[in-house]
Amino acid sequence: MEKNMINNQARASLIQLLGRKRYSESMEDRISYSYDATRQRKIPDAVVFPENVTEVSKIMKIATAHRIPVVPRGSGSGLTGGTLPVKGGIIMVMNHFNHIVEIDQENLLVIVEPAVINAELQREVEKVGLFYPPDPASMDFCSIGGNIAENAGGMKAVKYGVTRDYVMGLEVVLPDGQIVHTGSKCIKDVVGYNLTQVFVGSEGTLGIITQAILRLLPQPESKKTMTAAFESMTIASKTVSDIIKNRIIPTTIEFMDRNAIHAVESKFHLGLPKGIGALLLIEVDGDMDQIDKQARQIHEVCRSNQTIEFRTAKTDSEREELWKARRTIPASMLKIKPLRLNEDIVVPRARLPEIIEAINRIAEKYNLIIVNFGHAGDGNVHVNVLMEDEAEEIKRAHHAVEDIFVATIALEGRISGEHGIGVTKREFIGLELGPAELFLSAQLKRLLDPGNILNPGKIFPDELLSRNKK
Repeated sequence: MEKNMINNQARASLIQLLGRKRYSESMEDRISYSYDATRQRKIPDAVVFPENVTEVSKIMKIATAHRIPVVPRGSGSGLTGGTLPVKGGIIMVMNHFNHIVEIDQENLLVIVEPAVINAELQREVEKVGLFYPPDPASMDFCSIGGNIAENAGGMKAVKYGVTRDYVMGLEVVLPDGQIVHTGSKCIKDVVGYNLTQVFVGSEGTLGIITQAILRLLPQPESKKTMTAAFESMTIASKTVSDIIKNRIIPTTIEFMDRNAIHAVESKFHLGLPKGIGALLLIEVDGDMDQIDKQARQIHEVCRSNQTIEFRTAKTDSEREELWKARRTIPASMLKIKPLRLNEDIVVPRARLPEIIEAINRIAEKYNLIIVNFGHAGDGNVHVNVLMEDEAEEIKRAHHAVEDIFVATIALEGRISGEHGIGVTKREFIGLELGPAELFLSAQLKRLLDPGNILNPGKIFPDELLSRNKK
C-alpha cells in the first residue's frame, strides 16, 4: 500500500479550515474522484471542497508547507488523464465555483467561475443575444475551468477559434498560495507580459483558475446545415480545401470516414448513403442573405468534386437529424470493439488527405480497425484505434498510436489539438518539442511550482523536470 502523503499536522490544518464536511478521507469520496474519461484510476489520499478563492489559497499554502501534491478537478471529462492524482495527495474539487458572476452586454464579456458547465454558459448568454463560440463535444458536462486548462476547441473552431481566443483575464492561485490577476476587461492591454496565456492550456500544472473574463460575440442571425457524401476521404479532404480556397469560412466542417459511417449506420440505422467513403457535415452562420450565398457556393464546390449526395436541412428538426450521425459516433464504436484508444492529432488543413492515408496504412500494417472523424475545417482528427480486451491486440494498438504520432509530426502536425497531453501522451512530447523548448518549459514549471506539487506527473516526463534542476 502506498504511503499516505497527508501527515497529522496537515490533516488538522485542513479540517480546521474546511470542517469535516468539506475535507474527506473516506474511501467512497476518494474512489469517486479517482478517475476521469480515460477510465484509468488513481486513488487520492484526500478530497477537499473549497468554496472561495481564500480557501483555495490557504489549502495551497498548507500543501506547500507539507509538500503534498494537489490536483484541481472540474467535471473529470478529460481524455488524457489530467485529473488523475498519479502522485497521491489531494484532489481539489472545484464544484462550488459554479457561478456566472456577470454578463456585461455593453462590453461583450462574461465573468465566470471555473465549475460553470460550458452548455450552461452558452444558454445564459444566448438569452441576451450573445454567443460564446468554443463548443467541445462534451459541452453538456465539461466545465469552463477545464476548457481553459486544456485550451479546448470544438466544432466551431474553423471559423471562431479555440478557448484561448476568448480568455481576456484570469484569477489564479499559484502553488504557494499567492492570488494573481492577469489581463483585464480591456480589448487592448499590453501592460507587462501576457500572463493570461501562460495559464491557458497549462493543464492545471501552473496555477488553479478561480475566475475568468471571457469575450463574447453577438449571436448570429441564422444558420444553415448541410451534408455531403463522397466516394473517398481523399476527395472529401480536397473538397474541404477547395471550400476554404474559395474564401468561404464555414462555422463547422466535420467529417466521418468509412469506418465511422459504418459504425453509426450499423448501430443506429440513420439512413446514411450506402457505399460512401466519407461524409462532411457543414454549417454556416450569419445574416440570412450571407448564409444563403455561402450555402450555394459550398454546394457548387461539392458538386465539382463529384459529391454522391448533398442535403440541406430546411427545418430545425432536419438540422438535428443531420447532426445525429456525428454525435452518435462514440457510442457506435462500442458495437465493433469493446475498447479504443482515442487520440486527437492535428495537421495543417491541406495535409488532411495525407494523414488519413497514413492512418489507413498503419491500420493495415497492424491489422486493426481505426475509426477517424473530427474537425476537417481545422485539420483536427479524432483517431480511434479499436481493440479487443486481449494483450496482443492492445499491444498492437499502442504501437499503431506511436506510428500515427510519428506520421503526424512528419506532416507538420501536432500530437494533440484539444485534449491536452496529461499522462497518456507525455512520453511522446519529445517527438514534438526540441531540447530548448523542453528546457524552457521545465524552467517555467520550476519557477511557478518549485516543489512540483501542483498536478505533478502531467505533460512532461518526471526525468525532464529532474534533469533540468540546477
